[in-house]
Amino acid sequence: MLADRSGKSKDRNRILVVDDDLAMLRAIQRLLRQFDYEPILFSSAQAFKGYTEFEKAACVILDINLNGGSGIELMHHLNDAGVAVPVIYITGNEDLAVHRAALSSGCVALLKKPFSTRELVETIVKASAGSL
Repeated sequence: MLADRSGKSKDRNRILVVDDDLAMLRAIQRLLRQFDYEPILFSSAQAFKGYTEFEKAACVILDINLNGGSGIELMHHLNDAGVAVPVIYITGNEDLAVHRAALSSGCVALLKKPFSTRELVETIVKASAGSL
């Protein structure tokens, strides 16, 4: 595998992002591109369920509250399918029970919206390096 100057593997710079808020998807897409990641965007849980190239992904960013499903349900779907990819949840949900369910699902991090660029990028770097 080749690595760039930031230490990222060029073979695993793909970040999968699932959020039904199109403005949030576009903002994350712009941010990830600034840091030389390749964002693959999904605007629904259903669209994400058809994706299969997880071995090329550094991590998955899942919104917890999605129309037609939840990020937590998608995480369980990945686990049931035997997919081992780091998952970072993002949410504007303040419910502590939801936060506990998210953290117990096996995610590597839970970021509350609004989160900073630095917070997201540092979490991605750690998750893709397996150091969370």
